Amino acid sequence: MAQPATTQDRVNDFVIKLANVNGTGSASANTLLMKSIFRMGVPVMGKNYFPSNIQGLPTWYEIRVTKDGYVARSGRVDLMVAMNAETYQKDVREVSPGGFLIYDSTWPRSTLLTRDDVTILGAPLARICNENFVGVRNRILMKNIMYAGLLAALLEIDLEVIRQLLTESYAKKPALVEANMKAVQLGYDWAKANLPCPLPLRVQRMDKTKGHIMIDGNTAAGLGAVYAGATVAPWYPITPSTSVMDSFRGFAQKLRVDPETGQNNYAVIQAEDELAAIGMVLGANWNGARAFTATSGPGISLMSEFIGLAYYAEIPAVIVDVQRVGPSTGMPTRTQQCDIMLCAYASHGDTKHVLLFPSNPEECFQMMPLAFDLAERLQTPVFVMSDLDIGMNDWMVPEFKWNDAYRPDRGKVLSKDEIEALPKFHRYLDKDDDGIPYRTLPGVSPKGAYFTRGSGHNQYGGYTEDSQEYQVVMERLSRKFKRAKTLVPPPVIEATGTSSLGLVSVGSSRGAVNEARDILAKRGIPVDYMRIKAFPFTKEVEAFMASHEKIFVVEQNRDAQLKSLLTLETDVPKSKLYSILHYSGLPMTSKEIVEAVVAELGDQRRAQVAAVAAT
Repeated sequence: MAQPATTQDRVNDFVIKLANVNGTGSASANTLLMKSIFRMGVPVMGKNYFPSNIQGLPTWYEIRVTKDGYVARSGRVDLMVAMNAETYQKDVREVSPGGFLIYDSTWPRSTLLTRDDVTILGAPLARICNENFVGVRNRILMKNIMYAGLLAALLEIDLEVIRQLLTESYAKKPALVEANMKAVQLGYDWAKANLPCPLPLRVQRMDKTKGHIMIDGNTAAGLGAVYAGATVAPWYPITPSTSVMDSFRGFAQKLRVDPETGQNNYAVIQAEDELAAIGMVLGANWNGARAFTATSGPGISLMSEFIGLAYYAEIPAVIVDVQRVGPSTGMPTRTQQCDIMLCAYASHGDTKHVLLFPSNPEECFQMMPLAFDLAERLQTPVFVMSDLDIGMNDWMVPEFKWNDAYRPDRGKVLSKDEIEALPKFHRYLDKDDDGIPYRTLPGVSPKGAYFTRGSGHNQYGGYTEDSQEYQVVMERLSRKFKRAKTLVPPPVIEATGTSSLGLVSVGSSRGAVNEARDILAKRGIPVDYMRIKAFPFTKEVEAFMASHEKIFVVEQNRDAQLKSLLTLETDVPKSKLYSILHYSGLPMTSKEIVEAVVAELGDQRRAQVAAVAAT
C-alpha cells in the first residue's frame, strides 16, 4: 500500500468521485450515499456524468461534501472509488495529491497503475458478493450497494441513516430493504476489519440542511407547471428534458384528476416530432389552455418556424429549454449554456423572445408560474433556460414556498360582455399604447372571431402586403418587447460598495461565481456580482454595467453568447467586457473564474484593487 503525502483531517470538506459502468445500478448506491450525508445535516452536492447510451459505457458520480454550502464542482478529487477497470488509468490520475483510491481487489491490478502520493485501498467486493448473493444481476447490483457500506465505515456515515433511507425507498418491498442493508453491512464490516477506519476525510453531523430539500431542476419545473395551472403538455422525448414531462405527468396524476368523476383534467401528448409538439402547444394556448413543452437545443432548432408564428400571431407559449452540448447532436448528456442566442432570436425575420434564467431547482419551480403569466400577459413565447446540470442533478435548495393567493395572470383577454360592448373587435390594435393588444378566445362570442395568420397582417387583423400597415404591426411588437423590460424579474446584484470590478452570469454558473468571489475576497480582490434573471435586460442591468470599469462575463459556451447579447441589447462599451468561458460539458468550477480574473488584472492592478478595498 503506497503512503500518501501528509493528509490533514478534512471534516465535511472533501470530494468523492465514483467511477462505474452505466446500467449497473450504481446511481442508486451513489444517491444513497449523497442523501445519507444530507440527512446528517451536512450540505452536499451531487453531479452525475453519464453516457448517452443505455448500458455499458463509463459513468462517474461526484459528491462534494461542503460545510460551507458551495454548489459548484471544486475541481479536485479526494477519494476515488474506481469500480470500472476500463477507466482505472484515467481515474487514478485524477486523484488529488494526498488523496485515496478504492478499487475492487478481487482481480489483480497492474503495479504500474499506482501513484506514490495517493493511498490505494483494495477491497474484494465482487468476491464477497459472490459468496453472499445469488444471480449475476443481483451480484452486480449488490456490489455497488456494498461500496456504500465500505464508505460509511471509512467516512463515519451513520448506518441508521442509510437504513432509514432504504426503508423509505422500498417501503412496499421489505425484502429489498433487508437485501440492500445486508450488502451495506458486509461492506461496512469488511472495511472496519481490514482498512484504516476512519480516513482523515470524515463526515460529522451538522445542522445546516434543516429547511432544505434535495431535488433536481426537471422535477421542480414539472411541479411548477402544475402550480402555474398548466393542463396541456405536448412533447417529444429528448435528453436532457424528458424528465420534465415525466415529472409533470406524475404530479398531474395526483393533482389534476377530478375527485368525483376520476377524469383527468390534463393532457400529456407524445407528439411524432418537435414540430408537432410546439404546434399543439400553440393550438392549446390559442384555445385558452395553459400549455407548454420541454426540449433541448436540437428541438428548439426544429421548432423555430412555429416559434416565429407564435411571435408574429401573438400566441402565448412556454418552452422549457434544458440546454445540452451542441452543435448538432453534440454530447446529449453534458451541460452547456449554448442556446442563449438561439432562443433570444429564434426563427427567421425580426423576432425577439423573453428568456428566464433559473440558477437552481428552486428557481425552476418559481419561474414556471412567472413564465406562464408573462407569456399570456405579453401574448408571446417565453423560454425557461435551464441546463442539464440544473435539470438532471440533485441540488440542495430551500424548501419550496407557495402563495395560495396566487391566481394566473391571463393578460388582456376579453370576456363575452366586453366583446359584445365593442363596436368592432380588432385583434392587433394597440388601444392602451403599451404594445399589447387585446385578445379573445374561441367560442366566447362570434363578434370576437378573427383569422389567426402568420402572413402579413395589419393592426385590425386583416391580411396585408402594404408596407406601411406591416410596419405598424412590427413597430408595435418592438414596443411590446420594450414593455417586457418592466415585467421580467430584475437581476440579483451583490455589491461590495468598493469595487470597480464586476462579474456577470446567468443560470447555473451562479455556484462557481459565488465561490470564486469568496476566494478572491480572501486574496484582497473584492468583486461585485450581477446575476441576470431575464432577457430583455432591465434598467438595473444597464446601471450595473455603467457603474463598473471592468466586467467579467462568465458563461458556459465557446462563443461568448451572453456577452454578445449584452453588446447587442445594451449600451455597454464592448471594451468593458471580458469573457470567462467554459464549455467542456462538465459543470464549471470556481478555479477557472479566479484564475481568469487574477490573470487579467495583473500584479499592479491587483495591488490597486486591494488598496481601494482596504480604505
